[in-house]
Amino acid sequence: MLAVIGGTGLTQLSTLEITRREVVRTPYGEPSGALTFGTMCGEPVVFLARHGYGHTIPPHEVNYRANIWALKQAKVSAIVSVASVGGIRADLRPGTLAVPDQIIDYTWGRHSTFFDGADKPVKHVDFTRPYDEALRQRLIMAACEAGEAVFDGGVYAATQGPRLETAAEINRLERDGADLVGMTGMPEAVLARELDMPYAAINVVVNCAAGRASSEHGIHFDSIELVLQEAMVRVRNVLEHICRK
Repeated sequence: MLAVIGGTGLTQLSTLEITRREVVRTPYGEPSGALTFGTMCGEPVVFLARHGYGHTIPPHEVNYRANIWALKQAKVSAIVSVASVGGIRADLRPGTLAVPDQIIDYTWGRHSTFFDGADKPVKHVDFTRPYDEALRQRLIMAACEAGEAVFDGGVYAATQGPRLETAAEINRLERDGADLVGMTGMPEAVLARELDMPYAAINVVVNCAAGRASSEHGIHFDSIELVLQEAMVRVRNVLEHICRK
């Protein structure tokens, strides 16, 4: 069963034929909301709104461990993350869909492992390729079959939030090799890896990063909403096609 974690702009999956909702308790507290089970194109899917169904949980306060643990309990076979991002590269313009292949983590203070505490052994996981390549390719193929253009690859910079970045910070991220910037990619990706759950992301570029192009003098929030509305229709189209594979 595929799991979809929806971010800003995707607090519900309108193409999901809902069969039930389940409130899950975990050893790490409560997830962002109830798990919504249903079918898409005849295939079972579970949906979870990362920021809560009312979009009330900021990125740095998301209970990532509870979310991933709940999906593991639900016996999902793979996780597709949907998140809005800023485009650092000049060719990653608003409205672009991207399937990143690397992460740089700039977050701090978040619970980033299931293996902490005096009663648990230290466990190291290989994170050379932070996204599951087979699932990444499924997303890219699904986009192709859906007739939706996606950018294959890219380095996702995970920042703390909830504020957006300064222009100088974006310059630094670019020097570090980042192409996209968001706030929720970590520790979500590594927690999925710790539980051996294939994880990949489809990012929606909703604005040029701070100091770039149309955001040279500031971020225009009114235009972000318009980009999200149009782009999420395309994301749902891709998700429908990945369910058919």
